[in-house]
Amino acid sequence: MFKKRFFKTKDEVEVTFQWTKEDDISSVAICGDFSDWQPVAMKLNRQKVFTYKTRLAKDSSFQFRYLINEETWENDHQADDYVWNGLGSDNSVVTTFEEVTA
Repeated sequence: MFKKRFFKTKDEVEVTFQWTKEDDISSVAICGDFSDWQPVAMKLNRQKVFTYKTRLAKDSSFQFRYLINEETWENDHQADDYVWNGLGSDNSVVTTFEEVTA
């Protein structure tokens, strides 16, 4: 799951990615367009949630996946979209388009 924070005066969006710790999970990394698909370790907080915060360009979309225990790939079950990755599965997508409310 992730949370987005939009800024009125910046062309970027703060995105906090989260993965809840379970007993059999010792590490979570995130890989995506924004990290050149290199794993970035997520930090475990006091609430037993792995988190990674970054700023992404506004009005864009980014593909990503989670790497659990350095061996299992998982998608974000609340992603904005999914896209076929050509490797036999889908990638999660996070978009940074600000929703306009009337």
